[in-house]
Amino acid sequence: MKRKNLVMTLLGAAAMLFVQDTVACTNLLVTKGASADGSTMITYTADSHTLYGALKFQPAASYPEGTMLKIYEWDTGKFMGEIPQVRQTYSVVGNMNEHQLLIGETTFGGREELYDSTAIMDYGSLIYTTLQRARTAREAIQVIADLVEKYGYASSGESFSIADPNEVWYMEIIGKGMKFNKKGENEYKGAVWVALKVPDGYISAHANQARIRNFPLNDPENCVYSKDVISFAREMKYFKGKDSEFSFCDAYAPLDFSGMRACEARVWAIFRNAKSTEDMDKYLDYAMGHNPNNRMPLWVKPAEKLTVPAALEIMRDHYDGTPMDMHNDIGAGGHGLPYRWRPMNFKVDGVEYVNERATATQQTGFWFLGQCRSWLPNPIGGVFWFGVDDTGNSTVTPIYCGATRVPECVSEENGSMTEYSPTSLFWLVNRVTNFSYLRYDRISEDIHKVIDKFENDCLKQLEVMDKGLTELYAKDKTAAIECLTDFSERTAQKLFDTWKELDIYLLVKYKDGNIMREKDGKFLDNGNNRGIPASPEQPGYNEAWKRAVAADKHAEILKVVK
Repeated sequence: MKRKNLVMTLLGAAAMLFVQDTVACTNLLVTKGASADGSTMITYTADSHTLYGALKFQPAASYPEGTMLKIYEWDTGKFMGEIPQVRQTYSVVGNMNEHQLLIGETTFGGREELYDSTAIMDYGSLIYTTLQRARTAREAIQVIADLVEKYGYASSGESFSIADPNEVWYMEIIGKGMKFNKKGENEYKGAVWVALKVPDGYISAHANQARIRNFPLNDPENCVYSKDVISFAREMKYFKGKDSEFSFCDAYAPLDFSGMRACEARVWAIFRNAKSTEDMDKYLDYAMGHNPNNRMPLWVKPAEKLTVPAALEIMRDHYDGTPMDMHNDIGAGGHGLPYRWRPMNFKVDGVEYVNERATATQQTGFWFLGQCRSWLPNPIGGVFWFGVDDTGNSTVTPIYCGATRVPECVSEENGSMTEYSPTSLFWLVNRVTNFSYLRYDRISEDIHKVIDKFENDCLKQLEVMDKGLTELYAKDKTAAIECLTDFSERTAQKLFDTWKELDIYLLVKYKDGNIMREKDGKFLDNGNNRGIPASPEQPGYNEAWKRAVAADKHAEILKVVK
C-alpha cells in the first residue's frame, strides 16, 4: 500500500480514536542480562503539554505514630485526602529511591466505567508514596496493591515499570468503578492488577496501551496478581472463558486502532531499534493499525546487549527508516522536521487523517534513564539520568540516587510552565529545541554533536567517580554522600552551561535563514573586517519541498517569466 501525503493512512472514523497526549508516555525496561554492564534500566518520557520539567527530592524522614500523609493528585495538584504515614520513609530523587528502587509509568486508560471518583490514590501518588516505603520491586508491587485496596484507585488504567538492582517487573492496574451499598460505601473500591517479572536477558516496553495478555496462574516467583482479577472481569461480563484463557488487556483495555498506531507502534519501534532477535518487520501491519490479530510479544531478546547510550538513542526515535518515518513527507516541511503539531487527527473534505506519534515528541516535560547497579553500594549504584523536553534534541545528566540535594537548574522551585526562569534547564532546552524545529535537518546535527560529547564525558567521569566514591563510602559514608551530591549538582550545572553556549552558537550560526561559515570552531570574517562575516551559505529548502510547492495549484504565479 502506497503512503499518502503526510505519511498518513486514510482511516475514516478510526482517526478519532487517537489517544490524547496528556497521558502519552513511553517506557523501555531492560533486565540485567540484556544490559552491557549488568545493570537493570528503565527509561521514561513524561509527555504532557502542561507538565513542567523539574526534579523533586524527598528526604528520608521519621514520623511520630498517628501522623497523616496528605495526598494530592499528581497531574492536577487536587487534594485527594489523607492516609496514615509510616514511621520511616526513604529518600527519593525523581523516580528512584535510596535503595535503587525505580518506577516509571504510562497511562493506558482502559474501560471508562472502571474509574472511581471516590478513591484517594492516583497513579502518581502511588509511585511517589511507594518509593518512600519500599526497597525492592517485589515490595513495591505489594505496597501499591495494599494502598489501592485500602484507599481506592483514583486514576484510569496504568502500566508501571518497576526495577531494583536485580529484577525488572511490569505491572498493569485498573480500578473497578463504583457500586454503592445502603451505607453509601463503594463495594468496588480497589483495583484489579497483574505483575510479571521480565525474564533475564530480555527487554520490554509499553506506551499507553495495556499489553499483558495471558499470564501464569501458579507461578508466584514470576507472576503475582489481585485475587479477583479474573472473577471481576466475569462479573462485569468482560470475559467468560476458562481462567487459563484470560487476557488482562483484552478484558480491561480492548485494543482499537489508536492502541496500535499511536501506542503499540512505539513499542514496535523500540523492539526494532533494540535489534530484537525476533523479526519485528513481520509485525508492521499490527503497528500501523491494520491487523489487530498479529500481536507482538510482551518482551523480546536484543541481539546486542544495551548500553546507556544505546538505550538513550532508542528514546530519540521518530520511526526512522520505517514506512511511518516522519522526516520524509510534505508534513516535514522543507527541512525534514520529524514532529507534528497537535491535534493528532484532522479532516479534509470530510475525510479523516492522522499524524504519527513517535517516541520522541515535542511536548515532553521531563525524561529519564534510571540505572540500578547491584555491584555498588546503593547510594552509588543507582544513577538517575535526568533530562527535560524533547528526547530527540536533549540529553540527560547523571544524578546519584544517594544525593541529598537537587541541582538548582532543575529544581521544581525554579520556574514553572507559566513563569520563565533564565536559570531553568527546562526553559533553556526549550529555547534550543524550538529553534531547531525551524531548520531541523541542519540544526539537529549540531545539537547531536553536543549531546554525544556530553553523554560520553559523563560516562567517563562516572567510571572515575564510582571507584573513588566506593572507596570513600567504606571509610566515611557521610563524606561520600556529600561528594556524590556535589558531583550531581556540578554535572547538572555543566549541562546548563553547555546548553547556554549552544543556544548562542546556534542563533549566530543560523540567524535569518543563513548558515555562517566556520573553521576550527570559529566563525569566519570576510578577511577585511572582523565584524563583517564571510558570505554565508544559503542552502534553501530540500528537493521534496520544492517539488511540493511546484505541484501546488498556486505555483503558477511563482514561475519565472523569460
